[in-house]
Amino acid sequence: MSDTLTKDHEVVLQQRREAAAQARRLKAVESVFELRAFIALGALIVVFSLMSDSFLTVDNVITMTKHVAINAVLALGMLLVILKGGIDLSVGSTVGLSGVVAGELLHGLKLNIFDVVAYPQVWAVVVICIAVGALVGAVNGILITRLNVAPFIATLGMLYVARATALLISDGTTYPDLGGSPETHNTGFGWLGEGRPLGMPVAVWIMIVLAVLVTVLLRSTPFGRWLYATGGNERAAELSGVPVKRVKMIVYVISGACAAMSGLIIASELTSAAPQAGESFELNAIAAVVIGGAALSGGRGTVRGTLVGAFVIGFLADGLVILGVSTFWQMFIKGAVIIVAVILDQSQQRFQRRRTAATAVAVPRQDHTAESDSTPTTSEMSRQA
Repeated sequence: MSDTLTKDHEVVLQQRREAAAQARRLKAVESVFELRAFIALGALIVVFSLMSDSFLTVDNVITMTKHVAINAVLALGMLLVILKGGIDLSVGSTVGLSGVVAGELLHGLKLNIFDVVAYPQVWAVVVICIAVGALVGAVNGILITRLNVAPFIATLGMLYVARATALLISDGTTYPDLGGSPETHNTGFGWLGEGRPLGMPVAVWIMIVLAVLVTVLLRSTPFGRWLYATGGNERAAELSGVPVKRVKMIVYVISGACAAMSGLIIASELTSAAPQAGESFELNAIAAVVIGGAALSGGRGTVRGTLVGAFVIGFLADGLVILGVSTFWQMFIKGAVIIVAVILDQSQQRFQRRRTAATAVAVPRQDHTAESDSTPTTSEMSRQA
């Protein structure tokens, strides 16, 4: 009997050792998946540098980083939505709407009631446009939290509503020359897109500040813990006292505000605003978040990964332009990158589940350990016999 128990014990130990070794191998593979955005970015830099001498010049890197910043501001707002397990397809239209609102205000807002034309100062224009973006996000949040509309449907509907609103306000035309005039005291809007404090574009500074704020929000506030809990398991989070509906509302408001800021940067850089601006920008933002390692199902994602994903999308687009690649092929390659990113994300989740199962075998639960501790040893059983 003692020989049988000894053999069974050896078999269990061997199984645990094999499971532990498998868990370590899967952990190594998972680490590679987590670094996929950094690997992709490094590969892009090496390839484009070898194919074009102008790719890594200082001026070009600053220009590319400025383009990246516009998408990164969008992506940081999208990150919060995806962490919650949602999606926001309306951000591209919000980009166009905020630019149109800025154009309308800078060219003079006609107040027929008072028979006057108001020319808000630039700071007021910026605040109003961000408030408009937040309003679009709030409508998304109300549809999702109060009326139980699926996020995909709600934000898809707002995509059309926001774009149509921009077209109605502008009559489908572009607002040119948004520099303002000294007579109306609304000059300085171009600084947002063309200013370079300390030699770095304003858009890059906005990206850095926003990234720091979102990082603090996720890591050091109860809201960050609520957001990850809601994305991981919404029902469990609700039962544990997390204000799930409030979390949903806030992330969509922030996403809308970030989209409006991106629209302001674009309108300022071009010194013009078109209602068609921002088309398909939502796809770039989603791609940056997914490439950065966030799970579309929610509960997993980081600011660092999202920023690297935005750099991958931005450097890829600008590198293809430098090489003279056709616009059609650019769209094809960008779509292929998004598909590959989603496939890699699904593969990473499968490896995570396998590693969790292997770890459970290698390290038995506490109750099992307690039971084994309370079980008589072989020598004790022999003495009892």
